[in-house]
Amino acid sequence: MIHIFEVSKLKLINNQKITVKIKVSILLLVLISTFVVSCNTSPYAESELVDLSFYNSRIVLDIRYATKNNYFQEIFYPVPRCFVRRIVALKLDSIQTELETGNLGLKIFDGYRPLSVTRKMWEILPDERYVANPQKGSRHNRGVAVDVTLVDLTGRELLMPTAFDEFTERAAHHYQDLPEDILKNRATLKNIMEKYGFKALEDEWWHYDLTNYQQYPILDIDFETIAKQTKP
Repeated sequence: MIHIFEVSKLKLINNQKITVKIKVSILLLVLISTFVVSCNTSPYAESELVDLSFYNSRIVLDIRYATKNNYFQEIFYPVPRCFVRRIVALKLDSIQTELETGNLGLKIFDGYRPLSVTRKMWEILPDERYVANPQKGSRHNRGVAVDVTLVDLTGRELLMPTAFDEFTERAAHHYQDLPEDILKNRATLKNIMEKYGFKALEDEWWHYDLTNYQQYPILDIDFETIAKQTKP
């Protein structure tokens, strides 16, 4: 009887060890899964700078600061590419998809702008009415601002109050002395951008930021470095 009892006790102990091992294994799997999910949905994943064209190649790009066709008549970017935070790229992709149901689309004039470029602009025109003071930084330096307009399916721009980067009273959202079709176009752009979490800059109809832009740090990473690190 003693021998049988000892055997039974030994089996019970072994079963308990196996149960503990199983529970530990399950716990480890849960922890690993949680870690993987948290990595994929982390703020860093959303804040990484990406090439907008990798997310939606149908969005028209007209990166003016890669040409001399801009307010300063100077070339500031080495390549005509639009880099933005990943979360911005995802939102713009959704906006483009919705606009296409109404035979419209987006055209981007500017996205992320390195702080070093803002410094160069400030050297040319040290006036905060037109250029962000580099000591404070630009919203474009945070990678969550875009200069944008609307186009039809042929890529032709819809009429807006002014040309891009025309710093006059007509460029402000409160300006109403405009033809009805232009007011409608401006409102269409504003409504859909706000729908997806962007906020308009009052004095520039083309400029939109994420509503929480202050949460993103100012960056000074040059285009060449981003291009090397950016993958589809």
